[in-house]
Amino acid sequence: MAVKTIIDTVPMLGEALSSGYGAKYKRLASAMEISILEGSIEEGGKLPPHRILADRLGVTIGTVSRAYAELERMGLVVARVGDGTFVRQRELERKRDAGFSNFVEERPEQYDMSRNMHIPGSETRLLAQSLLDLARDPSTLTELTLYSPDAGLPHYRQAGAQWLAHGDFQPQAEQVLCVNGGQHGLLCTLMALLRAGDTLVTEQLTYPGLITVARMLGIKLLGAAIDDEGLIPASLDELCRHNRVSAIYCSPTLQNPTTGVLSAQRREAIVAICREHNLLIIEDEAHAVLVENRPPPLSHYAPERTVLISSLSKAVAAGLRVGYLHAPTTLISRIGAALRATCWMATPLAMELASNWIENGIAKKLLRQQIAEIARRKQLVQGQLEGLNYRTHPQCPHFWIEVPEPWRASDVEADLKLKSYLIATAEAFAIGRAAVPQFVRASVSNASHDDQLLLEGFKVLANTLRQDSGQFDE
Repeated sequence: MAVKTIIDTVPMLGEALSSGYGAKYKRLASAMEISILEGSIEEGGKLPPHRILADRLGVTIGTVSRAYAELERMGLVVARVGDGTFVRQRELERKRDAGFSNFVEERPEQYDMSRNMHIPGSETRLLAQSLLDLARDPSTLTELTLYSPDAGLPHYRQAGAQWLAHGDFQPQAEQVLCVNGGQHGLLCTLMALLRAGDTLVTEQLTYPGLITVARMLGIKLLGAAIDDEGLIPASLDELCRHNRVSAIYCSPTLQNPTTGVLSAQRREAIVAICREHNLLIIEDEAHAVLVENRPPPLSHYAPERTVLISSLSKAVAAGLRVGYLHAPTTLISRIGAALRATCWMATPLAMELASNWIENGIAKKLLRQQIAEIARRKQLVQGQLEGLNYRTHPQCPHFWIEVPEPWRASDVEADLKLKSYLIATAEAFAIGRAAVPQFVRASVSNASHDDQLLLEGFKVLANTLRQDSGQFDE
């Protein structure tokens, strides 16, 4: 739809500005919201440039900019650098706008290299035995049918502390909360400790699940620059000096998707900046659990302000939906309230199974099996990537691969999908409106145990990245 059609609604917008109450940008956003929902401004329609609409309405460009930003926060419009602002329409959404899902209904003939999942192993047999053992324990079964404390039963929290512990980081059970997976832990943390309109800094490329939750809660995300290690302290400091920042979210070990690992010096620098600007730290160790001798978490350096999120999803079994938060004692009750508001408590049956597996060593055994299988698969396919520019880590289940010029990651993704292979592009991880690097993420952790399919998938990917210009246009 042409911009002119939207300009025709200017009299109605002007009337709303002159007759309503509150800030002008909110009155303008509300009037445009009504027009969008009623269909006066159609899906896919391009909104007028800020200056043109400001001139027509007799307001400042800042008023229009804030109104557009409010509409974007509500999910009604999508802004594109160098292109303009459009009323949201499914076909026009970017990957980062479309939301995040860990389950993709690929066709049977498709081979999925787009997601990092735990690779199925002996957990099915172990689960069957654990369920049989529980069936013979009526008192425990009775307890599992009842409500439990929002943070989890004491022995569940103790098991969580045991799972989170590594090296010099030895958490206390009273600082652990049990949650239904890491994503639920992230939701509870943001619900409890931030409010709509607050600003959260994260890496320029970050976990897509954070982007989804932040949008739902009305939390503004700012992307800090990253390098091969991960978050760059100077960029974080610069953002804090020019914005009212409440918290940061980062993955110091096995940053997703770039695979970076922050050095001890970098971790100390980030903590110092967070203390200077009084920032809450939200730290994600979902993938980090695959690195058994990993560096101490930021929680070790700044225990008074860090919430650590971990789970069994990548190492043991995603379907159990078992996760743990480690938080300062002063924040436990607030996060517990969010936990109650979302599900009252983490599911006792899953927590009972997970606690038993952690206490008797099964969880660690499954973790080691996962690490070994990732290493075996990576060794199998790594030769296919020879000559390409990529990054990875020995315990990381994916490769972060640069797309050679002049091609774009979306071209490679589309080309592979036509050949029935799925990969992820940097677009799905990107924050804000900055230029997205031309990289793709390819994982070895498909549920299939067919080595030939895995090898063929990476061979096709590598050949696509090396192909000449004419083949992209076929």
